[in-house]
Amino acid sequence: MVCSSNQNRSMEAHALLKREGFDVASYGTGQHVKLPGPSLREPNVYDFGTPYKHMFDDLRRKDPELYRRNGILPMLKRNLGVKTAPQRWQENAADGTFDVVLTFEEKVFDMVLEDLHNRNQVLLKPVLVINLEVKDNHEEAAIGGRLALQLCQEIEAAENWEECVDDLIMNFERQNHRKLVYSISYY
Repeated sequence: MVCSSNQNRSMEAHALLKREGFDVASYGTGQHVKLPGPSLREPNVYDFGTPYKHMFDDLRRKDPELYRRNGILPMLKRNLGVKTAPQRWQENAADGTFDVVLTFEEKVFDMVLEDLHNRNQVLLKPVLVINLEVKDNHEEAAIGGRLALQLCQEIEAAENWEECVDDLIMNFERQNHRKLVYSISYY
Protein backbone atom coordinates (compact mmCIF):
# COMPACT_ATOMS: atom_id res chain seq x y z
CA MET A 1 0.00 0.00 0.00
CA VAL A 2 1.66 3.23 -1.13
CA CYS A 3 0.64 6.88 -0.86
CA SER A 4 2.67 10.05 -0.54
CA SER A 5 3.43 10.26 3.21
CA ASN A 6 2.51 6.76 4.54
CA GLN A 7 0.00 8.38 6.90
CA ASN A 8 -3.60 8.29 5.70
CA ARG A 9 -4.55 6.31 2.58
CA SER A 10 -1.82 3.65 2.67
CA MET A 11 -2.13 3.25 6.44
CA GLU A 12 -5.94 2.94 6.36
CA ALA A 13 -5.60 0.15 3.80
CA HIS A 14 -2.64 -1.39 5.67
CA ALA A 15 -4.62 -1.51 8.95
CA LEU A 16 -7.67 -3.07 7.27
CA LEU A 17 -5.75 -5.67 5.26
CA LYS A 18 -3.65 -6.57 8.31
CA ARG A 19 -6.85 -7.13 10.34
CA GLU A 20 -8.12 -9.38 7.55
CA GLY A 21 -4.99 -11.53 7.69
CA PHE A 22 -3.09 -10.26 4.66
CA ASP A 23 0.71 -10.09 4.63
CA VAL A 24 0.88 -6.36 3.97
CA ALA A 25 3.32 -3.45 4.16
CA SER A 26 2.92 0.26 3.47
CA TYR A 27 5.09 3.10 2.26
CA GLY A 28 5.18 6.70 1.07
CA THR A 29 7.00 8.15 -1.93
CA GLY A 30 7.42 11.78 -0.88
CA GLN A 31 10.67 13.44 0.16
CA HIS A 32 9.26 14.01 3.65
CA VAL A 33 6.18 13.13 5.66
CA LYS A 34 3.76 16.04 5.63
CA LEU A 35 0.78 16.48 7.92
CA PRO A 36 -1.66 19.41 7.90
CA GLY A 37 -0.69 22.30 10.15
CA PRO A 38 -2.51 25.38 11.40
CA SER A 39 -2.67 26.67 7.79
CA LEU A 40 -1.95 25.38 4.28
CA ARG A 41 1.38 27.23 4.28
CA GLU A 42 2.41 25.73 7.63
CA PRO A 43 2.40 21.92 7.31
CA ASN A 44 4.05 19.75 9.92
CA VAL A 45 7.03 18.12 8.19
CA TYR A 46 8.87 15.05 9.47
CA ASP A 47 11.49 12.72 8.08
CA PHE A 48 10.50 9.20 7.07
CA GLY A 49 11.39 6.91 9.95
CA THR A 50 10.18 9.41 12.58
CA PRO A 51 8.02 7.30 14.92
CA TYR A 52 4.27 7.91 14.77
CA LYS A 53 4.41 8.25 18.58
CA HIS A 54 6.81 11.19 18.25
CA MET A 55 4.48 12.90 15.74
CA PHE A 56 1.48 12.23 17.98
CA ASP A 57 3.21 13.71 21.05
CA ASP A 58 4.54 16.68 19.06
CA LEU A 59 1.13 17.63 17.65
CA ARG A 60 -0.66 17.00 20.94
CA ARG A 61 1.81 19.39 22.56
CA LYS A 62 1.40 22.05 19.81
CA ASP A 63 -2.42 22.21 19.61
CA PRO A 64 -4.36 19.19 20.86
CA GLU A 65 -7.78 20.66 20.02
CA LEU A 66 -6.88 21.46 16.39
CA TYR A 67 -5.27 18.09 15.68
CA ARG A 68 -8.05 16.15 17.38
CA ARG A 69 -10.72 18.12 15.49
CA ASN A 70 -9.07 17.66 12.07
CA GLY A 71 -8.58 13.93 12.67
CA ILE A 72 -4.78 13.91 12.71
CA LEU A 73 -4.35 12.66 16.30
CA PRO A 74 -6.84 9.76 15.85
CA MET A 75 -5.13 8.88 12.54
CA LEU A 76 -1.69 8.80 14.21
CA LYS A 77 -3.11 6.69 17.04
CA ARG A 78 -4.38 4.18 14.46
CA ASN A 79 -0.99 4.20 12.74
CA LEU A 80 0.74 3.47 16.06
CA GLY A 81 -1.23 0.22 16.26
CA VAL A 82 -0.07 -0.86 12.80
CA LYS A 83 3.67 -0.11 12.76
CA THR A 84 6.31 2.08 14.37
CA ALA A 85 7.04 4.73 11.74
CA PRO A 86 6.34 5.77 8.13
CA GLN A 87 8.62 4.13 5.58
CA ARG A 88 9.75 5.41 2.19
CA TRP A 89 9.10 3.22 -0.87
CA GLN A 90 12.38 4.16 -2.55
CA GLU A 91 14.27 2.78 0.46
CA ASN A 92 12.41 -0.55 0.75
CA ALA A 93 14.52 -2.90 -1.39
CA ALA A 94 15.69 -4.80 1.70
CA ASP A 95 12.06 -5.61 2.56
CA GLY A 96 11.92 -8.15 -0.27
CA THR A 97 9.50 -8.47 -3.16
CA PHE A 98 5.75 -7.99 -3.37
CA ASP A 99 3.16 -9.67 -5.57
CA VAL A 100 0.94 -6.59 -5.75
CA VAL A 101 1.60 -2.91 -5.09
CA LEU A 102 -1.44 -0.70 -4.71
CA THR A 103 -1.07 3.08 -4.96
CA PHE A 104 -3.70 5.71 -4.22
CA GLU A 105 -2.57 8.59 -6.45
CA GLU A 106 -1.37 8.64 -10.05
CA LYS A 107 1.80 10.59 -9.19
CA VAL A 108 2.68 7.90 -6.62
CA PHE A 109 1.91 5.15 -9.16
CA ASP A 110 4.36 6.77 -11.60
CA MET A 111 7.06 7.05 -8.92
CA VAL A 112 6.68 3.39 -7.91
CA LEU A 113 6.95 2.25 -11.53
CA GLU A 114 9.98 4.46 -12.12
CA ASP A 115 11.66 3.10 -9.00
CA LEU A 116 10.97 -0.52 -9.96
CA HIS A 117 12.28 0.18 -13.47
CA ASN A 118 15.52 1.62 -12.03
CA ARG A 119 16.20 -1.41 -9.82
CA ASN A 120 18.25 -4.39 -10.97
CA GLN A 121 15.62 -6.77 -12.29
CA VAL A 122 17.49 -10.00 -11.60
CA LEU A 123 14.69 -12.20 -10.24
CA LEU A 124 12.34 -11.56 -13.18
CA LYS A 125 9.50 -11.95 -10.68
CA PRO A 126 6.38 -10.08 -11.83
CA VAL A 127 4.70 -7.49 -9.63
CA LEU A 128 1.27 -6.06 -10.39
CA VAL A 129 1.17 -2.31 -9.73
CA ILE A 130 -2.33 -0.82 -9.55
CA ASN A 131 -3.47 2.75 -8.95
CA LEU A 132 -6.80 3.28 -7.20
CA GLU A 133 -7.29 7.04 -7.10
CA VAL A 134 -8.34 8.14 -3.60
CA LYS A 135 -8.60 11.72 -2.32
CA ASP A 136 -6.36 12.37 0.68
CA ASN A 137 -8.99 12.85 3.38
CA HIS A 138 -10.18 10.58 6.18
CA GLU A 139 -13.57 9.72 4.65
CA GLU A 140 -12.17 8.83 1.23
CA ALA A 141 -9.29 6.90 2.81
CA ALA A 142 -11.84 4.70 4.63
CA ILE A 143 -13.66 4.00 1.35
CA GLY A 144 -10.34 3.44 -0.43
CA GLY A 145 -9.24 1.00 2.27
CA ARG A 146 -12.39 -1.11 1.79
CA LEU A 147 -11.93 -1.04 -2.00
CA ALA A 148 -8.26 -2.03 -1.61
CA LEU A 149 -9.31 -4.98 0.55
CA GLN A 150 -11.92 -6.07 -1.99
CA LEU A 151 -9.43 -5.80 -4.84
CA CYS A 152 -6.76 -7.77 -2.96
CA GLN A 153 -9.30 -10.47 -2.06
CA GLU A 154 -10.28 -10.79 -5.73
CA ILE A 155 -6.64 -10.99 -6.84
CA GLU A 156 -5.86 -13.55 -4.15
CA ALA A 157 -8.86 -15.67 -5.17
CA ALA A 158 -7.59 -15.83 -8.76
CA GLU A 159 -5.52 -18.92 -9.42
CA ASN A 160 -3.06 -17.05 -11.63
CA TRP A 161 -3.56 -13.28 -11.72
CA GLU A 162 -1.22 -12.88 -14.70
CA GLU A 163 -3.67 -14.75 -16.93
CA CYS A 164 -6.83 -12.95 -15.78
CA VAL A 165 -5.68 -9.50 -14.66
CA ASP A 166 -7.56 -7.70 -17.46
CA ASP A 167 -10.85 -9.37 -16.48
CA LEU A 168 -10.22 -8.81 -12.76
CA ILE A 169 -9.62 -5.10 -13.29
CA MET A 170 -12.56 -4.71 -15.68
CA ASN A 171 -14.97 -6.45 -13.28
CA PHE A 172 -13.73 -4.39 -10.33
CA GLU A 173 -14.17 -1.15 -12.30
CA ARG A 174 -17.69 -2.14 -13.34
CA GLN A 175 -18.73 -3.16 -9.80
CA ASN A 176 -17.29 -0.10 -8.06
CA HIS A 177 -17.53 2.62 -10.73
CA ARG A 178 -13.84 3.37 -10.22
CA LYS A 179 -11.23 3.51 -12.96
CA LEU A 180 -7.99 1.68 -12.22
CA VAL A 181 -4.64 2.13 -13.92
CA TYR A 182 -2.26 -0.82 -13.78
CA SER A 183 1.03 -2.11 -15.06
CA ILE A 184 3.17 -5.18 -14.62
CA SER A 185 6.77 -4.65 -13.61
CA TYR A 186 9.53 -7.03 -12.48
CA TYR A 187 11.95 -7.52 -9.63
